[in-house]
Amino acid sequence: MSVATTMEQHLHPADPAESPLTPESWGKLGMWIFLAADAMSFGGLLAGYGALRYYSHNWPHPMAVLGISLTAFMTFLLIVSSFTMVKALSAMRRNESGRTTMYLALTALGGACFLSLQAYEWSHLMHEGLTLTGNPFGSPLFGTTFFILTGFHGMHVTAGVIYLLVTLFMARSGKWGFNEVEVTGLYWHFVDLIWILVFTFVYLL
Repeated sequence: MSVATTMEQHLHPADPAESPLTPESWGKLGMWIFLAADAMSFGGLLAGYGALRYYSHNWPHPMAVLGISLTAFMTFLLIVSSFTMVKALSAMRRNESGRTTMYLALTALGGACFLSLQAYEWSHLMHEGLTLTGNPFGSPLFGTTFFILTGFHGMHVTAGVIYLLVTLFMARSGKWGFNEVEVTGLYWHFVDLIWILVFTFVYLL
């Protein structure tokens, strides 16, 4: 067998199942690359927040300004939505279309409720005078970093809710299968994990 023949068989295997990369694995790889880059974006923002807070002499105590009860409930909603995403993936694996649709809808609903509560929180804080450039409780950079970090995450949740609804309709119509739902789940779990970090650094510490 010639070298050329061997290379041809390696690049174009007769059995597609023998191919090391499939469209499904490419989708997962693409999502992992995106999430890795996005994680660095959030890491940079959190590092900047930490540096500004460390060198500020009049940084307010977050728990005294922001409150915890509402945000803790928002965090609980996202954690529950991660659970429903797992249930949707499990149902999809068993070809239970109805349950898959239900759990995807519940996951999207959890994200939508989170965004609604975040909008309420923002409006309440703005009414008290906290803005991007102003803060009656101390350093104005507190408001700047708060709205940038929570807003950046909120954009991801908004994109995630839209992504979930698209996945719901595509899966329900039979155009998307287990792998597509799994990729959606990777994004949503990432959004939930990032919020736990934001909640810890911005609200608790």
